[in-house]
Amino acid sequence: MNFENLLVSKNNGIAQITINRPKKLNALNKVTIKELHEAFDVLESDLSVKIIIVTGSGDKAFVAGADISEFAHFSIEEGASLARAGQEMLFDFIENLATPVIAAINGFALGGGLELAMACHFRIASDNAKMGLPEVSLGVIPGYGGTQRLPQLVGKGKAMELIMTAGMVPAEEAKECGLVNHVVSQEELIPLAEKIASKIMRNSSVAIAAAIKAINANFQDGVNGFDVEISAFGECFGTEDFEEGTTAFLEKRKPNFSGN
Repeated sequence: MNFENLLVSKNNGIAQITINRPKKLNALNKVTIKELHEAFDVLESDLSVKIIIVTGSGDKAFVAGADISEFAHFSIEEGASLARAGQEMLFDFIENLATPVIAAINGFALGGGLELAMACHFRIASDNAKMGLPEVSLGVIPGYGGTQRLPQLVGKGKAMELIMTAGMVPAEEAKECGLVNHVVSQEELIPLAEKIASKIMRNSSVAIAAAIKAINANFQDGVNGFDVEISAFGECFGTEDFEEGTTAFLEKRKPNFSGN
């Protein structure tokens, strides 16, 4: 895959997407959002890919926000269209991928950058990372799901404070409030992501996809997450991975999952 603003690599079941706009601190523009969608879509269809890691190039920024110059003069209708298109094309798309996505936050994750990280299934950060949603300082609010996903992760009160102050939190504080799972040095960030990915890959990919679907259902309006869990749980009984997993357990050996 060749992209203008992304680097994509694959190794032993792990794919890495690196947002590569270092002069712009990896800010999201229309082209980058479109390319990210295309990259995730292709990797989701690649049966050899079991985990996707997304990070930023350099050591300063994961994604330092959206490219403000692209929408500074938008009308009300254009602004709403921008948010809707971005959510559907990328942020909701990532959240609902069957392939687990880890955000490796290697520096500033601000505005659309933090929204991108929050759309991933979970996040790890380097100790120099700083995160925030500064949109109200520009006279606007987060538009790529930030007002919805941040409260889910850190609670309503903390989300209200972070959004209304337009402040940034350092990596350790982000860990304390549940925004990220782990904090390590810059040098350890990708190795840790790969270590976690390796642990995930030992398990059934079909069961993991079902778990992602069930967990996400709890946050969808009008959807009973318990019913989704019951249905997905039952469907697992019809998979080859369930037969292999239970047989391996009874035979006291490691399972060899096929992903079917």
